[in-house]
Amino acid sequence: MTFYQDLCNETEQAKTYLLSAPIINDVLQGNFVLSTYAAFLNQAYHHVKHTVPLLMGAGSKLNDSQSWLLKPIAQYIAEEIGHEAWILDDLEHCGYNRVELETAAAPYTSELMVSYLYDYVNRKNPVGIFGMVLVLEGTSSDLAPMVGQIVQQKLVLPDAAMTYLTTHGELDQAHISHFEQLMNKVTDKRDQQAIIEVANRVYHLYGDVYRSIATESKLLGNRKMAA
Repeated sequence: MTFYQDLCNETEQAKTYLLSAPIINDVLQGNFVLSTYAAFLNQAYHHVKHTVPLLMGAGSKLNDSQSWLLKPIAQYIAEEIGHEAWILDDLEHCGYNRVELETAAAPYTSELMVSYLYDYVNRKNPVGIFGMVLVLEGTSSDLAPMVGQIVQQKLVLPDAAMTYLTTHGELDQAHISHFEQLMNKVTDKRDQQAIIEVANRVYHLYGDVYRSIATESKLLGNRKMAA
């Protein structure tokens, strides 16, 4: 069995926790409003903007035996730069105040997930960051194309309001094959365990992000009405 297969097997239960978040089924059933989509984007903004800093931090912490991963990390950084701007563009085209959301405090659940990742990279093992890559890119490639189509049709949104879901989903589908090949080159048992550990934790933390969207949706709905 390859390490990638082992990684998927060892994280299957945690992945189920994420995918069982009620908001996913609600969206698939068409049970959502504009503020639901905006709450998803807002959560995404507050973790996506940390993707590049986290990858940079991980790259800077690699030891000599892990240094071969520096080039793949650099490639991920190059591909991820600016994605948070797509999200702000989408929010603006949905009628929300771009500057207000950009400068607002992060929702608790996304802040907690990001904080965990910074702590793991800096305190334990930087290679664990690939556990985050598995969760975020895997979830995006699985859900984004279908969800994006449902959201756009239900809310009658222009293409300009769908940039993050459509473009990011397409990119992540292409990334998964590359990620599988990369993971199968990881042979150090401690690094493998770090990736599995982070993936399991992030599946749960990201699942909690999804579970908080209904509450965040109400807050954003009230904010838009007040504006």
